[in-house]
Amino acid sequence: MIGRLRGIVLEKQPPVVLLETNGVGYEVHMPMTCFYELPDAGQEAILFTQFIVREDAQLLYGFNDKQERALFRELIKVNGVGPKLALAILSGMSAQQFVAAIEQGAVAQLIKLPGVGKKTAERLVVEMKDRFKGLNGDLFRDAEMSLPASQQAGNSQADAESEAIEALISLGYKPQEASRMIAKVSKAGSDSETLIREALRAAL
Repeated sequence: MIGRLRGIVLEKQPPVVLLETNGVGYEVHMPMTCFYELPDAGQEAILFTQFIVREDAQLLYGFNDKQERALFRELIKVNGVGPKLALAILSGMSAQQFVAAIEQGAVAQLIKLPGVGKKTAERLVVEMKDRFKGLNGDLFRDAEMSLPASQQAGNSQADAESEAIEALISLGYKPQEASRMIAKVSKAGSDSETLIREALRAAL
């Protein structure tokens, strides 16, 4: 089990980061709420990871702290929720927003997330309420996710929009829907991370 990685950020292609540790490059899938907090390429990062083996792939999922990883682990225990859907859920809303939605039984808010239908949303509310009782309260801290101060130099507006659309598709949105979401929030000078964040925020 790979539970923690400390290394240098080589590449950032939302929602995947390539992290070099002792000469080995690890591709780590991250919720966008965690991805936003990554340092720039060339800087060191520490990720808490969950290693998942499937018949056709071995995947690493990364988080900025143990509490976020704990929430991911609880999510994938819910019937009908796999790693990809859990990643999409935690990309669409912060840990605190998700917990608030569960505690308030906000099914209508949950079904706005890609891949979450009414039955899945209702199941999340029922099952996750019980799971939260055993989790550390620090998970629900009121933390505003912020973007890195620097922008991705050299990316044209079209490149940024294309990268943002691809990221949304990888999170479960349909291509046409992803394109529409990005077009709605696109502004001159916006980098891909800003576009993704604003699109996901607007979707709620």
